[in-house]
Amino acid sequence: MGIRLTKSDIITNTIIYSILTMLALMTLVPLLNILSISFSNSAKATAGLVTVYPLGFSWTTYTTIFKDHAILTAVGVSVQRVVLALVIDMVLVILASYPLSRSSKAFRSRGIYMWIVIGTMLFGPSLVPMFFTVKDTHMLGTIWALVIPGAVGQFNIILMMNYFRNIPSELEESASIDGAGPWRRLLQIYVPLSLPIMATIALFIVVGNWNAYFDGLIYSINTDDYPLQTYIQQLVVNYDTTIRDVDQVRSLLAVSNRSLTAAKLVITMIPILVVYPFMQKYFISGIMLGSVKE
Repeated sequence: MGIRLTKSDIITNTIIYSILTMLALMTLVPLLNILSISFSNSAKATAGLVTVYPLGFSWTTYTTIFKDHAILTAVGVSVQRVVLALVIDMVLVILASYPLSRSSKAFRSRGIYMWIVIGTMLFGPSLVPMFFTVKDTHMLGTIWALVIPGAVGQFNIILMMNYFRNIPSELEESASIDGAGPWRRLLQIYVPLSLPIMATIALFIVVGNWNAYFDGLIYSINTDDYPLQTYIQQLVVNYDTTIRDVDQVRSLLAVSNRSLTAAKLVITMIPILVVYPFMQKYFISGIMLGSVKE
């Protein structure tokens, strides 16, 4: 037997669905605009005539970007960076969060370390000291310069710590009675029960490292070491406008800086759009349970 809605319920549902539809359109329209600009004719894109569908459909912007084989090298650097950062960051966050989730009686120095975590969150290192630190540790020009300096995210530690504190203490007490040590309790109880928050933090790590470009400019010595974001940023900013022959004139007429920027955004969004649906079911529960101590 179906539920019979009253007139007030119908009005309320109509208002709610209308608001949600408007919010969805507000999110979707800018993405469609960027996608349309990337596939549009250079002149129409530069003139700002493109809305949510391409005008003068063209693949020129994408062929301009991918005709250079260096972009494959940049993709490889970005993939390597994301994989290394995901493994290293996740391990360090778990190892830092577990002792901080203990009570002050179990971990007497907990308050000191918490102040260190919060202090480094509020007052981060400036650019020059960070650069010389990376240089003096001989990481300059290597993949580790893109991974190690931001390996431990304080916000991620707080999320993971609060999630650990929400796990019933009776489980740990029962395991302790059975003779399980800290490592066994962490690996066999806390980690398996923390998949939602781990998926949430993994998404933060992947997005943050995939979208980062500025550290590639600072720490990469050769252009072959640039991650994808840094490579595309340099491609747009330093696009060669020197006219040498007829073919280059045609290329300049077919490609605009605006369409190249849009194509760059589309290329960089694709991996995240592919990964996010698989983590969505964990994301909401992970961010909510990890944000507040019940």
